[in-house]
Amino acid sequence: MGRLSPTTAGGTSAVTIEAPERQLTTDEVERIKADFPILQQEVNGHPLAYLDSGATAERPRQVLDAERRFLEHDNAAVHRGAHTLAALSTDAYEDARATVAGFVNASSPSEVVWTANATDALNLVSYGIANASRGRGGAAAERFRLGAGDEVLVTEAEHHANLVPWQELAAATGATLRFVPVDDDGCWSAADALALISDRTAVVAFAHVSNVTGMIAPVAEIVAAAHAHGALVVLDACQSAPHRPVDVQQLGVDFAAFSGHKMLGPNGIGVLWGRQELLDALPPFRTGGSMITTVTMEHTEFMPAPERFEAGTQPVSQAVALAEAVRYLQGIGMERVRVHEEHLAERMLTGLAGVPGIHVVGPAAGVPRSGLVSFDVDGVHAHDVAQYLDAQGIAVRSGHHCAQPLHRRLGLTATSRASTYVYTTDQDVDRFVQAVSEIRAYFGATA
Repeated sequence: MGRLSPTTAGGTSAVTIEAPERQLTTDEVERIKADFPILQQEVNGHPLAYLDSGATAERPRQVLDAERRFLEHDNAAVHRGAHTLAALSTDAYEDARATVAGFVNASSPSEVVWTANATDALNLVSYGIANASRGRGGAAAERFRLGAGDEVLVTEAEHHANLVPWQELAAATGATLRFVPVDDDGCWSAADALALISDRTAVVAFAHVSNVTGMIAPVAEIVAAAHAHGALVVLDACQSAPHRPVDVQQLGVDFAAFSGHKMLGPNGIGVLWGRQELLDALPPFRTGGSMITTVTMEHTEFMPAPERFEAGTQPVSQAVALAEAVRYLQGIGMERVRVHEEHLAERMLTGLAGVPGIHVVGPAAGVPRSGLVSFDVDGVHAHDVAQYLDAQGIAVRSGHHCAQPLHRRLGLTATSRASTYVYTTDQDVDRFVQAVSEIRAYFGATA
């Protein structure tokens, strides 16, 4: 049986769990949950079961303490001052970059760009390509130039953050936006994607894990086909980086984006990982201080990546806190995180399968999925479902989850989504299933 032991990371007590090949035990999960102050409360007279981590994860005290400690002792502008606090702050900022780079196995810390969130990271790539397409960036940026006849490929299952920027890129350049259709379960196949990838394809953008269906994308097949045709691959890793091992070199993608707030870290910081040679050639789209080498009244020269994309005052305390969140997850082991959440998803699916009038979207039984489940309740709107569960102290998401095209394809205006994380217990899932089983009767929808 695995065991927990304390370790020190950046002066903060973190959790380390041994035996990474094994599923987390009940005691281990309870000890992890104890690190999260917000989870120790009651909501509407019931212990809180937080099943909305797919939207925003909670933060352990180690992360809260790391950011507070930095702000109390080291806070200053980075890369600008010659005084002691400026040096300490800069060291912490760049150490955080190195920590996150190691987390995704980047070739170098300079392949990690700090952004406001994953949406910002995806916009950085799409608008950078748009700038290259209008002649910005010189000869090095010509590789990104798009125009009439070029195609950008997404899927019908994408979060709006990985759809709207590409719509804007197509509109700005004259390229054509195409999409891989989903089936009646909301899933798409490698075969359908490969049928649409051709020499006209310039960019293929898709989610590693769907935030609605929990489907795990066939990354290897898509990357191989896209690269064979000279296309770039952009990966939305928002629902994968926090929940399973992500090795960008092994995946073979060209860019990947994820958010701090979904992986035990703070709001206001995200990550764009990109291949160094691509980042150095991509024109910036946000300009100002901190990202320049020389400025005259007529011309500006930009720094190499990652600084060329980090204009203005940087999110220093947020980067420090995100690095602490990464260390916390590494202490548990990302493979164990994955196994734990897939176990919870299976428990949830098995429980819901026994409840009449519940329709789960996503991969069929037996097909691997992440630890989230979206579902529809016959005769009851998703918002009513969420409010009933909230009355029982169970927090879930309701709505279209920023994926309107997917819901439209499924004939649904909204679904309810329960999403798990390292602090989710079997009891949380069982309470959820029991409460869902009561909903139709409560709303008189059983006839």
